Amino acid sequence: MISELSLVNFKAFRRLTLPLGPMTLLTGLNSSGKSSVLQALGMLRQSYDAGGLRAGGTSEADGFLLNGELVQLGTAQDVLHEDFGPAEGFPLMRASTPTIGFVVEQDGEQYKWAAEYEPREPGQDLMPVYLPPDTAPLAWNRFQYLHADRITPAVTYPRSHLVAIARDFLGVQGEHTVNYLRHHADRHVPEGPLRHPAAVSSLLPDQTVAWMQELCPGVNLQASAIEGTDSVRLSYGFSGTAGISATRRRRPTNVGFGLTYALPVVVACLSAAPDSLLLLENPEAHLHPKGQSRMAALLSATAATGAQLVVETHSDHVLNGVRIAVKRGVLQPSDAVVHYFRGNGAGAQVITPRIDRDGMVEQWPEGFFDEWDNSLDQLLD
Repeated sequence: MISELSLVNFKAFRRLTLPLGPMTLLTGLNSSGKSSVLQALGMLRQSYDAGGLRAGGTSEADGFLLNGELVQLGTAQDVLHEDFGPAEGFPLMRASTPTIGFVVEQDGEQYKWAAEYEPREPGQDLMPVYLPPDTAPLAWNRFQYLHADRITPAVTYPRSHLVAIARDFLGVQGEHTVNYLRHHADRHVPEGPLRHPAAVSSLLPDQTVAWMQELCPGVNLQASAIEGTDSVRLSYGFSGTAGISATRRRRPTNVGFGLTYALPVVVACLSAAPDSLLLLENPEAHLHPKGQSRMAALLSATAATGAQLVVETHSDHVLNGVRIAVKRGVLQPSDAVVHYFRGNGAGAQVITPRIDRDGMVEQWPEGFFDEWDNSLDQLLD
């Protein structure tokens, strides 16, 4: 599990060292650097998958691959921090040369990657990297990265054996979730915090339905292939049970937007294995407050099974849901790491409020989920 991530001259940060836990929440103002953290991890992973960060590799994609399946960051000029400083801690790099670097600490070991920016080629989107002798922290067993821009209600979804089955990947928009559910209908959710007690069985589809009912009571779903095509179909039904028993099926286009938007997050959590890494952007999007709180319960249960989650959120309901998980003992206080980002678009500051054993936040900086109190003060004035 990654315990710390450092960014050097990357996007919003001249230098940032960020502790990570099993459950890490990235909160704060818009354009304050939260997404830079997720994008850094996504960029490292896609560079590794392309062969660019494997020690001794000779891939044509050797180096930081800025544009790929997981992230589209543009050019080296786009990712270099405007007020870049010396790359301290990278002995192979020249102090006078603009350098982008990353440090990952995992299981007591430290791994570093750095690339020099070439001013004569500002449009480069592949940056040659000085490789460490071992790239173990990038070889996570399972990896999911769900963007804020996820699948919306549609009549059909793609049916890709390579992505959903061979790679166990849902796609950055969750576009392969339906096919994943269809193919893995016989997969079991192991006993533990993730297994929903109201589900009719431990099978992934039944567990998915039970957790989706936390977001919309009575809903159930089916994922099926459309024979003779490269597409699959998702349908919803509404009944009083956690099983698929409704007689009238409904297309996603005729059901609330939030259900389909949340589905990839639910499946990503239920299919997560210990030591896997999940990067999630705004998992609460398009959910009502109770649904956001229950989504936090699912995220916390996933972290409790040994997976690692890095979650960008704007929801005080998600924060409070994680606090409740700590109070109930689902997570230890040290497992829940909360970072609050604030900045002006050119630079960023990060404050790390801590959650105690009772779920209380020990520090409440200005701007940190305090708008309810601010509005209430104005109403009572």
